[in-house]
Amino acid sequence: MYSVKDILKMEVTLALGCTEPVAIALAAAAAASLIDNKSKIEKIDVSIDANMYKNALAVSIPGTDGKCGVELATALGIISGDHQKRLEVLEDLTEDDLHKAEALSTQHIINIKLNREVKGIYINVTITADKNTAEAEIRMFHNNIAAMKKNGQDVAIDALCDESPDGKQDIAKMEKWLTTLELSDLMLMINDLDEEDFSFIQEGVDTNLKLADYGMKNGAGLGIGRAFERSVRSKLVNKDMGVAARILASSASDARMSGVSLPAMSSAGSGNHGLTAILPIWAVKDFIELDTPQTVLEAIALSHLVTAYIKAHTGRLSAICGCSVAAGAGAAAGITYMLGGTANHIAGAIINHTHDLAGVICDGAKAGCSLKLATAAGTAVTASLLSLQGVVVQATDGLSAASPEQSMRNIGTLASEGMVETDRTILNIMLDKQFNKNFEI
Repeated sequence: MYSVKDILKMEVTLALGCTEPVAIALAAAAAASLIDNKSKIEKIDVSIDANMYKNALAVSIPGTDGKCGVELATALGIISGDHQKRLEVLEDLTEDDLHKAEALSTQHIINIKLNREVKGIYINVTITADKNTAEAEIRMFHNNIAAMKKNGQDVAIDALCDESPDGKQDIAKMEKWLTTLELSDLMLMINDLDEEDFSFIQEGVDTNLKLADYGMKNGAGLGIGRAFERSVRSKLVNKDMGVAARILASSASDARMSGVSLPAMSSAGSGNHGLTAILPIWAVKDFIELDTPQTVLEAIALSHLVTAYIKAHTGRLSAICGCSVAAGAGAAAGITYMLGGTANHIAGAIINHTHDLAGVICDGAKAGCSLKLATAAGTAVTASLLSLQGVVVQATDGLSAASPEQSMRNIGTLASEGMVETDRTILNIMLDKQFNKNFEI
């Protein structure tokens, strides 16, 4: 049995940069912490799951002025990373560190191996230095350092690396429990939120708004949010709820995916999920009157819970865009809650949203994710408004079901079983575009 506080602490956390290259840097930093002399590193072996590679391949790493790559993420973790800072492992990165990491990454001693057989998140970094070996392994979720070894012998993992509340070290247990619940159970949890929870949720809002503000002012990344805003100012489009949600979510993603050194408040292991789960709701609040300021924070909490629920079915990484089907559905639920919808309206919004965006694939983390966040944010508003008017996709239609729970389970089945070959094909296409071949298939 887990409380809403437990789930929020497990699923919602600060992350600096895209969580895949950052997770690789975290594993590398953990392994490097066991090395006495980094100047004597002879070889670095990195084994990662296919989805981890797909999402770390082309997205900018924070503090690197737009640079990317698994090799560089590994080198940065070794040179500058502090594994005790978890997903903010590269917070102290300096320009000198970047130069040293770039030099290390071009020495051809970093060997990348794709482990296509392992399921779920997997990163293993083994460093050979001065005839000694140091190893760190991440499994299941991005900040879970599951093992550390020196010369093959287990090393106690620093307690600061354990984020699980109340000593619960296995997030899989929580996710398994979560899948047994119904939407009504998630909604009841909202009643247990206390002032500490509200403060934490507001911290997430403030954190993600800083990214949106940066993206808007600087035209970071593809500048999608800024382009939407320019269209509004030119009176080419009207700034309604949907457009406002698109602008806020995509602006933040523009900044984050361009490698800006500002953290995001993540959700279900992803910073972009956190942007999608939080910012559309915050945008919509400006169009309505709320009975209490806490209502919007309750709505965001529900969004996090629904996002976590769907991700528990789909897995942390898959061929389906989690921002679209998971965090987007969470945002739809939260918006509907905030607009005064009943449990049936919230259920309808989730069904509408997942039906609409079920086919959106994940082709890796990159600047173009901002387009998908814009789509997810706008669709969340539409799904909510339709449900409030009694318009809900029929249970006989495709992946939709009579209940939101079964609709979300169907999405999980599609992601975990039906899209395996699609995921393999996506990765092969991406690999064909790469010139650097120092990896093993």
